[in-house]
Parts: sequence; structure tokens; C-alpha cells
Amino acid sequence: MRMSKVLDSSQVDPNSIDLLNPSFYGEGDPHLVWDAMRKRAPIHWQNVEGKDGFWSVTKYEDSLRVLKDHNDFTSTRGTLLSILGVEDPAGEKQMAVTDPPKHAILRVPLQKALNPREIEKHIPRIRNEIRKLLLPMALGEPIDLATSMASISTAAAGLILNLPSEDWPLLTRLTNASIAPDDPEYLLPAGPEETMKRAHRELFAYFHDVVSDRRKSPKEDIVSILLDIEMDGERLTQGNIVSNLYSLLLGANVTTPHVPTASFLELIENDLYEDWMLNFSEYAQSGLDEALRWSSPASHFMRYAKNDVVLRGKQIKKGDAVVVWIGSANRDEDIFSNPYQFDIRRKPNKHISFGFGPHHCVGHFAAKQTLGILFEEVFTNFESIKLAATPEHLSSNFIAGIKHMQILAHPKKCAEMTLSEITLSEVN
Repeated sequence: MRMSKVLDSSQVDPNSIDLLNPSFYGEGDPHLVWDAMRKRAPIHWQNVEGKDGFWSVTKYEDSLRVLKDHNDFTSTRGTLLSILGVEDPAGEKQMAVTDPPKHAILRVPLQKALNPREIEKHIPRIRNEIRKLLLPMALGEPIDLATSMASISTAAAGLILNLPSEDWPLLTRLTNASIAPDDPEYLLPAGPEETMKRAHRELFAYFHDVVSDRRKSPKEDIVSILLDIEMDGERLTQGNIVSNLYSLLLGANVTTPHVPTASFLELIENDLYEDWMLNFSEYAQSGLDEALRWSSPASHFMRYAKNDVVLRGKQIKKGDAVVVWIGSANRDEDIFSNPYQFDIRRKPNKHISFGFGPHHCVGHFAAKQTLGILFEEVFTNFESIKLAATPEHLSSNFIAGIKHMQILAHPKKCAEMTLSEITLSEVN
């Protein structure tokens, strides 16, 4: 998705835009449309042929209301537009599509497994994977940053989920196909629906084998934790565990790879790279939060109204689908001054890129640690980076992403030596 600098959205008619269409996010200008909607139609209904349609929520405060209020807005029927009007089969079985209090049964043990102390154990190996992927840049070779970032994301998730490294490329490809089945790069001849179904079948079959292996040989990992969770007095079924593992992998691959690509593109195009590089120690955290706000990698989260609700004078009926556009909320002028400016010094920064309320991303600490290491390694080892080709944007109404972004870097002295260092502690 293009992170455009909105100039004038007064001529944009929100009724003429199909926010369901994945191609719009690869070819169009969503931020221009969201700007128009925030100003003139902050709660907007879109009809969908053959389905009931959905409400779009584009203002920050309204987004918080929908995401946190599980009494009026439920996750159990599905949270993504890709299954609009279809009941999610994982409802009340998978953490992402479960409401409190049942949600906590799944979330609490996983949150413990993803706490800072546990994630710290994986940091040396995550740093090593990042260095391996950045090393070609130090040798003067162009790299596809988007592809490399996707690999880093899967590697971090693979380490945390204790999945074999030889499987990471397959998991990257299948996850991308499942979240962007309309994109020409992943689209099968049978169409996007079959593309998504096949990716799901292969991912679920993969995790079925992983779970079966853990039943025979339990380990100290998240898969084994899920095997011990009880819901409604019974252990989770094989299918429920597989579904939750898929959700965790999807969550990792949604956030981590698309934050650096969108951020570095902005730094390159607006000559901001040197400022953050020279001031990284001071603005590491605020810069990372701004990168998350700027990229807003998960474009939307969907809920269904459990009751009749009025938002900004609009009557939302029980059963209506309600879509919160995260990228729009994160550029709400009422909350963020100069929202179309990438500002590493921005404080406070109340972005909701990890969601809000009960479903705030359970893996947010792991994502922020991985991203922090990535930015640190890039700024430590490279004086500058530049585009080597025009970026290609992903066709997805869920992921605000770049699928290809060729870059060249100017390495600092000793960058090759630094990046090629692999200590015994990192390997172990």
C-alpha cells in the first residue's frame, strides 16, 4: 500500500470506492480515501453484491470503542473482510476469534510464553538471522528488502514456535498466499478463493504434523503449552491447536516484515535516513513506534455488532459487520499532529498498529524486539541505502505491504566483518 502524503481529498467520493477490492490497495490510494472518509463520512456503509455489506470506521476514538467493547462488538464470527458474511469456523476455538472471558483461557498461557524474559532467550539467534540476510548488502549486492524482511519474520516466528529452519521458506510462501490470494504473484489459475484454501490446507497439514510430533515428544515450547490448555473442561482438539498455531504465525508475518519496508521507503524518498541513523540511540524506541504507526501493516480488523449501536449518529444494527481501518485511525488529525509526516521524535504516539483492547497483539513484544534489532543492525552497518528499482505493492485489503523492494546500500567500514560474525552463543 502506498503511504501517500494526502494533499486534497475534497473531490473523493467515498461511495465510489470499493474498500473490499484487494487490487485497490496495490494500485490505488487508500490514505486519500480514508482522509475523505474521516472528514465527511467517518462511519460509512458499503454495500457488497451478494452479501450484506459492512460499516467502515475511520476515526481513532471510534476505532478504540469498537475494538475494546466486546459486549457490543464480537470477534467470534470473523475478524477479516476475506470471510465477510461467512461464519468463521474457528470461532470460539482460536484466540483471534474468541471473546472474553473465554479469550483469556487461550491468551494467558500464550502471553506468559511470549513475555520479555522468554523472548530474550531467542534474541541472539534472531540477531544472527538478521545479520545473515543483511550480509549481501555489505558486499555491495542489491537485495530485495521485502523478501528479506519476510524471511526474518518467519525466522523469528520459527524460533519462538520451535519450527525447523529448513521449513521457514515454505511457511513464508504459504502465509503470503493465505493473506494475499488476489495478488498475481500468488494467485492460482483456479482463482483467489482456491488460492487461499490451498494455502490454508497446506499450512494446517504442516501444523497437524507438528502437533502430532509434540504429542509424542513434548518440549518446552508454545505447541506443548497449547496441548495442556483446557477449555470448557476439555483439552483443545488437534484442530483447535492447529488453528491457533496458524493464527500465531499469521500474526508474526502480518506485522514484522512490512514495518521496515514501508519505513525505509519513506526514509529514502524524503532523505530522512541519516537523521535517524545519527540519532538512533536517542530515538530508537520513539522511532520504532513511529515506524509502526506509519506502516500500520494490518490494514483492518472486523467485528460484528452484538446489539443495535449508534456511532456518530449512524444506526448500526445487530448483526452488521463493522470494519476498523487501522491505517486511517493512525493518521487521525485529532490525535496525531502532522499525521502524514514520519517523525522519529513523535511523543506521545498512541498508535494502534497492534490492535487495542482484549485482542491487542499477544506477540507485540517479540515483534518490537525483532524490529528493534533490525533497525539497529541496519543503522550500525550502513551509511545510506537507496532504491534500485520501483517498489511493487501487495494487492491485499488486509496487509499494507510491499512485496518487492530492491535496494543498494553504502556500508560503513567493517560492516562486512560485523555482519559475518557468528559467535558460539549466537549459534547455540
